[in-house]
Amino acid sequence: MSIQDILRKSHRLPARTRTILLTCAYGLGAGAIAVAFQIGVNTLFNSTIVALSHKSQTTFLIGSLLVLIGTAMAVGFLLNRFCREASGSGIPQLKLAFWKDFGFVPWRVVWVKFVAGILSVGGGSSLGREGPSVQLGGALASNLAGAFGEAKQKRRLAAAAGASAGLAAAFNTPLAAITFTLEEIIEDLNSPILGSVLLASVIGAFVVHGLVGKQPAFTLNRVDNPTWVAYVLTPLVAAAAALIGVLFQKLTLDLRVTRKNFAKIPPWLRPVLGALVTWIIGSVVFIYTGHLGVFGLGYADLSAGLNLELGWELCAVLLIAKIIATFTCYGFGGCGGIFSPLLFLGGMCGLMFAGLFGLVIHLQPADHIILAVVGMSACLGAVVGAPVTGILIVFEMTHQFALVPALMIGALVSQAVHRRLTKHNFYEAILIQDGHELKHVIPPRDMQSWQQFPVSAIANFHPVVLTSLSTEQIQTTLRAHPYQRFPVLQDGRLAGVLLRKEAEAALAEKRVPKLEPAIICFPNQTVHDLQSVIIESASLMVILLDEPNGKMLGLI
Repeated sequence: MSIQDILRKSHRLPARTRTILLTCAYGLGAGAIAVAFQIGVNTLFNSTIVALSHKSQTTFLIGSLLVLIGTAMAVGFLLNRFCREASGSGIPQLKLAFWKDFGFVPWRVVWVKFVAGILSVGGGSSLGREGPSVQLGGALASNLAGAFGEAKQKRRLAAAAGASAGLAAAFNTPLAAITFTLEEIIEDLNSPILGSVLLASVIGAFVVHGLVGKQPAFTLNRVDNPTWVAYVLTPLVAAAAALIGVLFQKLTLDLRVTRKNFAKIPPWLRPVLGALVTWIIGSVVFIYTGHLGVFGLGYADLSAGLNLELGWELCAVLLIAKIIATFTCYGFGGCGGIFSPLLFLGGMCGLMFAGLFGLVIHLQPADHIILAVVGMSACLGAVVGAPVTGILIVFEMTHQFALVPALMIGALVSQAVHRRLTKHNFYEAILIQDGHELKHVIPPRDMQSWQQFPVSAIANFHPVVLTSLSTEQIQTTLRAHPYQRFPVLQDGRLAGVLLRKEAEAALAEKRVPKLEPAIICFPNQTVHDLQSVIIESASLMVILLDEPNGKMLGLI
């Protein structure tokens, strides 16, 4: 039987049966690509950075520099030549695709993310593989849905199921994958697609169990009988780890803004700056301590720390070095996530404070471990803003139930710090920096009352506007912004809307581009009034004008 026959017959199945079968396919595909990604990262890292660490000091320094710079250049070329949406962790981009594009993700995201992610993380840049696994799983599932005949407007279930399966396979944590998808991607713990997310997550876990094994990500000594001192110190360590997470978020976001001013450095070369910083810091740490935790995931040193094989002084050094390496790698446009680095930072923070407290108070080995895992959960929770996920990830990665009470206390403190010091979690802040307001994209649950809102509630008051149709300005604007349509103002008055496709054609033909008529609305109109207006707009854009003087205020 051919694939075409299978696809044709699948449409004859009852809707519920077809949904279950498709979800199984999404889980298998997402789990498989996440495992392949993990194997690729580990293989490249072990055959380069780890192998070089066993050579002479000179060989390590020269070889690691070539690996980091070479892979960073290749990553920059892939991202800027083929798919900018594959940069960073990929979770903000998948969330935007889930809501804005109904779960549709182009195929180029899959292959570029897979190759660039392996090169970036496996090549030693201080980034994680879990965020890319989420984007890879969701993107592959979206394309599988298309292969099975699902329309572009009906792929949210596929994207969410694939994301859950991808994270379950990446961390070997199916429960945390379910809660993360519901908390962060869907933003609804009672979502009607909960069943599909759960099924896909279980299948993703089965895939990693079958191909890699059932072992937890970190193997700990059994945590028995922690003392009351550990629980007294838990809020302090959780607050410190959460502050580390908030600092990381601020540094990363500030660097993402600053890098746009590096006009003399081509975008494809900017990831090299992060790789170079990582090499300098990582090499210094390795030469003086013999540890490679600054490079790549850092899981070997984190595992050693959780088994109490690192002194608090070394933990402090690794903490400072890792935060600098990670925010520069991410801020300069590398391809990788933040889960692993945040767990590393939180773990080192907890171990450092446990060591310091141990100088004046007697702490059992179990107390040190509890404070370390509390730091891991709190640091992750403060940045991602998903407290349940933070608890479950650490619990499932260690398989130690005795840690749960302390993790719950740490999550409460972490969320208090997060809400006090940050307005948005890391992923939302990334989208806002890139010009995407989720409140303009995510549909409200109470549609009737939402339709009575003024149009200003969903307007973009900081649009990118063309003030002339000169070749230079059009070229500059198209290069700097990914948008498909731009308002055009001439002599301060609205002249029309320029579509990207028309602008590119006009540049190629060396002519003046044609403008689409501008459809307008006014601040006193409601979202309900806007519905028919935006349908009438050939450019799918409505310009918000000030009624008295006709000045442009924003766009929808």
